[in-house]
Amino acid sequence: MKSLLHLLLIDPVAMARIDAATGQSGIPLYDLMERAGQAVAASALRHYPEARRFVVLCGGGNNGGDGYVAARVLLQSGAAVTVHHLGDVTALKGDARTAFERSGMMPLPLGDYTAMTGDVVIDAVFGAGLSRDIPSELHRMIDAVTQSRVPVLGVDLPSGLCGRRGVPLGASFKAERTVTFMARKPGHLLMPGRELCGALEVFDIGIPSRILTAHAGSVMENDPLVWRDALPRSDMETHKFRRGHLTVFSGPPHATGASRMTALSALKTGAGIVTVAAPKEALDVLSVTLTAVMNTALDNADDLQRWLDDRRHGTFVLGPGFGDLEKARQFVSLLGDKAVVLDADAITAFKDRPEALFDRLTSRTGKFVLTPHEGEFARLFPDLAVDAALSKIEKAQVASVRSGAVLVYKGADTVIAAPDGRALVNSNAPASLATAGSGDVLAGIIGALLAQGTPTFEAAAAGVWLHGEAGSRAGAGMTAEDLAHAVRPFV
Repeated sequence: MKSLLHLLLIDPVAMARIDAATGQSGIPLYDLMERAGQAVAASALRHYPEARRFVVLCGGGNNGGDGYVAARVLLQSGAAVTVHHLGDVTALKGDARTAFERSGMMPLPLGDYTAMTGDVVIDAVFGAGLSRDIPSELHRMIDAVTQSRVPVLGVDLPSGLCGRRGVPLGASFKAERTVTFMARKPGHLLMPGRELCGALEVFDIGIPSRILTAHAGSVMENDPLVWRDALPRSDMETHKFRRGHLTVFSGPPHATGASRMTALSALKTGAGIVTVAAPKEALDVLSVTLTAVMNTALDNADDLQRWLDDRRHGTFVLGPGFGDLEKARQFVSLLGDKAVVLDADAITAFKDRPEALFDRLTSRTGKFVLTPHEGEFARLFPDLAVDAALSKIEKAQVASVRSGAVLVYKGADTVIAAPDGRALVNSNAPASLATAGSGDVLAGIIGALLAQGTPTFEAAAAGVWLHGEAGSRAGAGMTAEDLAHAVRPFV
């Protein structure tokens, strides 16, 4: 049964602290290495029963020690096994040396490996702690294995993949499967790491949960377990105003499609009333294309102020198809005490002076969600966007603190971050979501959850997850219209 513990994403530095705390608690670290190596061997035998030979590639650290344990267990099981080592095997120390000596195997140099039909490579050269570019010898090996199309089983992470950022450090194996231990690292879910890891297995090797949670931090995979208890509960006495009123701003007559998809998605997510507020000249278009969604004329800041005088109008989506950047800036100022999703043009409106946006958000009492894609993120946070030393998670966390908003940093590996440091990485989004208008649907889903009283971070996280579910429901070849019609509330 899945629990919050299974959702943790623990970066390599924290994992090193966990290992140290485990040793200090009296648990022999070599015992953990034995269990890890046995888990690798078990996975290899289970998933590759047709293998003619297991080729174990080992490095000089504890990841290599896991490899030597796996090689010994595979040999004892009757499998054909060869081991190749990067560097000088006599330099092995500590538990890794013990694992090598107990294996009874004499490894060949890494560069001597030549692929044969029926080989399965077990990659135990480098683990999650790698923080520098891989050596040229390993780079050549990765190229050779890739060209030979031999299946690779990664130990902890495919060698060369940064466990914190999910990016190759010079180059990385592309594993068919990866076996990791106790908890996943951010690099297992961040792109392109998720694709380089292949199918992922997480084995419990005996580190106590109390030690994991004491050092784990506040980064997890996005999952209903994180936010489902924060969602509104329906009851028999509910009515449309108790389910919230969401206002979606529209652009001019030729650009109403985005707001209509946002509004439809919000209604299908469970908002009680959704109104599209549009320039007067756009009402004819809206009135013939909307049925359950209401519409109202709203041309300028004075109109918005009158709309805000009604206290039932507390939640808004601004940006999809809006067009008028100066008006967007005015509207943001007036919405400072409301719950607002800022998307698309509401973000672009501040590209030349992002600090003006941040000042407006941090100086008021409103609840804000920013939903930038890669390009929009670079406009608001140019220094963070180009900082290759930061992971996508770290960029989102810093951006959330700076802006004062919950940040939804969109992509195949969307990250949701809150100013208090919490962060979630989403993994349920199909590739078909990469289509025009998909972000408009997401903005509507999040807006609907805010309108129903869901806390800001949980509304953003649940919205991203529901968006992914709708994408899977709509299927390959979908359009944004298909996606909007596939939206469902969480049940």
